[in-house]
Amino acid sequence: MSVADDVPASAAAGSTEGLSDRDARILRFERSWWKHAGAKEQAIRKDFGLSSARYYQLLGALIDSPAALAHDPMLIKRLQRVRDARLAARSARLLSRDD
Repeated sequence: MSVADDVPASAAAGSTEGLSDRDARILRFERSWWKHAGAKEQAIRKDFGLSSARYYQLLGALIDSPAALAHDPMLIKRLQRVRDARLAARSARLLSRDD
């Protein structure tokens, strides 16, 4: 299955102005990665030729990008919420260890 399958109409109609081709592909992948057989890390390596660490560095920068927010606001807001929840959980774990 390709990364471009099942693109929502709202995102398909959105402009990719300000986004590189790779950035747009990353957003398409994040929208539908769960459809890939196997682990997400394997799909990242296969589809992008990147390590997981590098992919997540790029994704982290991308979800703070105004161009990405304009391109697919629902996806970017969801990814920001997930990131914020993970950061809060990590902070809570670190604070509880200091006790």
